[in-house]
Amino acid sequence: MSLAEIEQAQRAARLARARFEATLAATQDRLRPANLANEAWDGVKEKSASVAEDAVDAVKQRPGTVGAVLGAIALFLARKPVARAVGGVISRVRNEIGSEDELAALEPQPAKTRRRRSS
Repeated sequence: MSLAEIEQAQRAARLARARFEATLAATQDRLRPANLANEAWDGVKEKSASVAEDAVDAVKQRPGTVGAVLGAIALFLARKPVARAVGGVISRVRNEIGSEDELAALEPQPAKTRRRRSS
């Protein structure tokens, strides 16, 4: 091997090492926790924007269905307060009307019918 070939090989090795170090530095920079978090956050923002856009389109296509579903969810989440309110109303109505014996006395009694004797 000649001296020129050795110098050319050394130059190629230095260039390869410089490319490797630049690649390594770029990789280390991308793998920093702050950069990873920023990239993840950007991905979440893009995905959430896409999901929100799809949701708006779905609501525009079926507003009645979406309203019914949201109403059912609201009733499910508020089931205990609604049950307490309905129970209170029923209790007040019962107190105003009176006891069950009083209610039974208010109901019309069926008329007594006579049976005919067969001759």
